[in-house]
Parts: sequence; C-alpha cells; structure tokens
Amino acid sequence: MLLENRIICVTIKIKHMNRVIHFEVQADDIGRAKKFYEKAFGWKITQAMTKEKGGMDYWMLDTGVGPGIGGGMYERPKKKEERFFTYDDTILVEDIDKAVKAVRDNGGEVTREKSELAGVGWFASAKDTEGNRFSLMQATDWKPMS
Repeated sequence: MLLENRIICVTIKIKHMNRVIHFEVQADDIGRAKKFYEKAFGWKITQAMTKEKGGMDYWMLDTGVGPGIGGGMYERPKKKEERFFTYDDTILVEDIDKAVKAVRDNGGEVTREKSELAGVGWFASAKDTEGNRFSLMQATDWKPMS
C-alpha cells in the first residue's frame, strides 16, 4: 500500500482588519496622572474638551510616532459601577530598567518586576498614580506591527 503525504495550504485573504485605535485612562486626580505620564513616558497631554463647552472634561494622550496608538483620559466616575482601574496596555520602551525606574520615580508602583519573555523581550507590570494597571516591554526578538 502506497501512502502519499500531502500538505494542503489554504490562503484566506482578509480584506479589512479592525485595529485598536484609541485607549482611555480614568483618573481620580487628572493633574497627578498627567504629570505621571508626561514625566515617566514623555507623553504629550492636552485638554481636548470641557464641560463648560457642552462636553466633558477630556484630555488627549499623544504617545508619539511609530507603532502604537494614542488615547484619552478623563475623571474617574463617582458611580461604583462605572469605575475601573485598568486599561491593560503594554507600553513599548527602549530600556526596561530606565522605564521601571521612571515609574517608581514618578509615583507609580511596579507590581511585577522585570522578567524575560523568551523570544519576545523584557516585561514588567505596574500601576500608575491612579491605581490603573499597565505593562512595559522592551522588545528583543519581537518586532511591533506598524
């Protein structure tokens, strides 16, 4: 009996992928959170809307150029069911040790010390001054999508 091994490749063409384009951070103290992200990561934060002009108090978070996205920040709601303390982002950094130090130096808390993700890079987890969780990664073998 003759057995023939065949590999069948199927190519699926995806016409459109839906990408994450924006993230949001809730803050109890906007000034404190603004200072943290500006000092720890060099983000540019500007107020985009105000309650006085018919909207809400809202700040845009410009995280820079290259791979990644920008976001927004607003005051944490008073209603318990609308409050959260995470946005679970991973921030790409050039030097994980400097980034961990910047988090600590600017009032954040490192919740998972630097560890290696094999084939990916160095990883750490933290909380900002408002208690929001996020992660840091210094890529080694992994390359971010543009």
